[in-house]
Amino acid sequence: MPFDKGSLILLDYTARIKDNGEIFETTIEEDAKKSNLYDPTRKYEPRLISIGEGWVLKWLDEPLANTNVGDKQSVEISPDKGFGERDTNKVRMIPQRKLGEKAHEVKVGDLVELDDRTGIIRYIGSGRVQIDYNHRLASRVLVYDVNVIKKIESNEDKIKYLIKRRLPIEDEKFKFEYKSDEAVIELSEEVSLLDGLQIIKKAITSDIFKFVNELNKITFQEVYLSQKAKGFPTTDDSTTSSESTSETSETPTSETSESETSIAQTNASKSKTSTKSQKTTSGSEVGK
Repeated sequence: MPFDKGSLILLDYTARIKDNGEIFETTIEEDAKKSNLYDPTRKYEPRLISIGEGWVLKWLDEPLANTNVGDKQSVEISPDKGFGERDTNKVRMIPQRKLGEKAHEVKVGDLVELDDRTGIIRYIGSGRVQIDYNHRLASRVLVYDVNVIKKIESNEDKIKYLIKRRLPIEDEKFKFEYKSDEAVIELSEEVSLLDGLQIIKKAITSDIFKFVNELNKITFQEVYLSQKAKGFPTTDDSTTSSESTSETSETPTSETSESETSIAQTNASKSKTSTKSQKTTSGSEVGK
C-alpha cells in the first residue's frame, strides 16, 4: 500500500553516478567499503525519511511514495531533476594568493570557500587557481538503489528516530519517557557538551511536535554522574565529596519546550526576546 504524505520510513540506499558506477553516498557499510567513502567511526544504518516532506530530492521522493515496506528498486535521476547541468560561468580562474595563508597547501580536488561560496579546485599552475562552483554532481545522471526497511508507526518509535535524526548517537546515550501528552528526554553528560546542542534540541522539539500530534510538552534533562558512579577510583576526599552529592543530578535550568499555543501564552507575559533558530541538516547528497 503506498505511503501517505508525512509517513515516516526507514530507508536503506546506495547512490551512484551512472556513467562510472562511483558511489557517492550510502547507508550500507558493505557498499561503503567498496568505495572511498568508508568511515570506520560511522554507524551505517537506515535513514529516517518523511514521505513528501522534501527530506530527499523531489524526484526520489515521488517514487518512494508509491513503494511498500520491503520493496527494492532503482531510481534514475537525470541532471535536470537532480543537481542541474554544468554552468561554465561558475568556473573562475583567480590568483592563488587570494586563498590566503594556506594558498600553497591546496591541491586539485580540494573544496575551498571563497566569497561565501564553496567550490572545487580543478587546476593549479603559474600562480593561478581554477575554482569550479558547480555542484560536484552537476550534469551527472544518478542512480539510487533503495530499500524500504520499515514504516514508523508508534509514537515511541517516532520520538526515538526523530531524536536520532538530529543526534546520531548510540541508544545508551539518551533515554526518553512518553506519557499521554508529555515526553521527557534524558541526555547523557557526553551529549550535553556537544556544540550547538540548544539549536539541535529546538530542531528535535519541532520535529516531534509535528509528527506526534498528541504531545503538548517536551522536557529535556541533562544527567551528570559523580566519579564514583562512573566507576573511577577516588581519593578519600573525593569519596567524601561524592557521598554528600547525589550520584545523578539534573540540570537546574528548565529545558522545557511547549506546544505553539502554550508558548504564545507564556511569551505574552515575558519581555520581548528574539531567538533565532536555524535548521540542522544532515549534509548528505540525498537531502536538500
